[in-house]
Parts: sequence; structure tokens; C-alpha cells
Amino acid sequence: MSDHDRGAYTPPTDAPLSFDARQPVRGSRPTPIILVVSAIVLVVLVAAIVLIYRSGAREAGEPPQTVGAPIGEMKTAPSPEDQPVDPATGLQIYQSEDGDVTPGEPNFVAPPEAPQARPTAPDLRPSAPVETRPAPPAEPAPAAKTPEPKAPEPKTQVAPSNKVATPPAPPAAATGAAMVQVGAFSSEALADAGWTEAVRAVSDLAAGKGKRVEPVQSNGKTLYRGYVTGFNTRAEATAFCERLKSTGRSCFVR
Repeated sequence: MSDHDRGAYTPPTDAPLSFDARQPVRGSRPTPIILVVSAIVLVVLVAAIVLIYRSGAREAGEPPQTVGAPIGEMKTAPSPEDQPVDPATGLQIYQSEDGDVTPGEPNFVAPPEAPQARPTAPDLRPSAPVETRPAPPAEPAPAAKTPEPKAPEPKTQVAPSNKVATPPAPPAAATGAAMVQVGAFSSEALADAGWTEAVRAVSDLAAGKGKRVEPVQSNGKTLYRGYVTGFNTRAEATAFCERLKSTGRSCFVR
């Protein structure tokens, strides 16, 4: 009976010939390789865990396992009889034929260093005397000529000569080719103090130098110039002034 001759409610009598994808074909089912491999890996892991546990753990009362090679014998110190014998033991040393042995020369050690005295401060007093040049005195007015008195002819009377006062000679200049002015001060005491401070500032170059204070008139006031004298050359005075300027003071070479 064909499919067209069957009715709607006729039960099937033959196996359907149409293909059903839900039903696999016999003999073509694949082998479950993944399942087999997974089972093998699981068995290997379980066996490895058991072996590791068995090798590291020990039962109660079981002695610990020996680690490393066993020790054959322990090294001990040799007995006194087995100690090496010194060949010089028991020997007696007699005096030499030359007599007593002369001791060697003693080696003396240098004595401890003695403390040195502290250096003294340089003498800042001037070697040359302090020269103070006074202000030049005013020149006196010329004396008026007195008329000669008339005398008799036989006698000739000579008019007396009037002596004109001469100003005092200025003091001799300080020795040296140049000098350094360290300032102009309002009093002689301040000029002395300024000279002392300048010499103390460069004491290494001021040894043997002199002092000079010169009064001058400026704008109706008397000022006192302080000089450091005693330089042999102008170059020496210039070097002194440059060192003095480096300390913050003013000066110039005269």
C-alpha cells in the first residue's frame, strides 16, 4: 500500500523510508575518545597523589628516612702519643764560645711632641715716628721802611736792618717713594684710629710701615688725612691699597 492509499487514521505497516536525522545510522557512531583520555588523566593524577603522600608521610613508630650518604666514621683529635714530636724538645742551649752575646743597639723612639707656644699678634706700632705736619703759618706783612734820619755830613748813620720772621721749615717727609692715604678725618684722634684699623686689616703687609697725619683746610673745616708711609716702591704701595680695598675700606696711593 502506498502512502496515497492510506487513510488519515491507518496505522503504518512498513518502516518509513524517509530519512530521520534524529536517529543515527548503525555502525557509524564515533568512539568517545575525549571521555577515554579524561579517564586516563584522572587515574594518573590520583596515582601521583597517592605516591607523593606515601613517600612523604610515615606511620607511627616508624624511624625517619635516612637523607644523604651514611657517615663512615667521625674525625677525632689524635691521642697525646700520636701527636708530632718537636725535634727541639728537651735540648739544652749552652753559652757560645765567644762569650756573652752582645745585645743589639737600642732603638730609641722619638719623644712626644711638646706643645708649641701660640703665635703672638704682630706689633702694629709704627717703626717710624709719627709725623704731624702743622698748617703753614700765615706770612707776616712786610715791614714798612723807616726813613733814614738826616745826619751831619761828617757822620754817616746806617739805618738798622729789620729782621723779617721766616716761617718754620716743614717737617721732613717720611722715608719711602710712595704712601697710601687711608682717609680724611675730622680729628687727629680719628685719623690715628683709622690708621690703626687699616694696618690691622692687612697686618702681613704693614710690618715696618710708618704713620703720617696731615691737617688740611676744606670748605672752611680742618680735616686730618691719615697716611701709611714707608713703602719702597709705588708698586708696593699699590699692592697694599688693593689688599685694603678687598676688606671693604677705601684708599688711594699718593
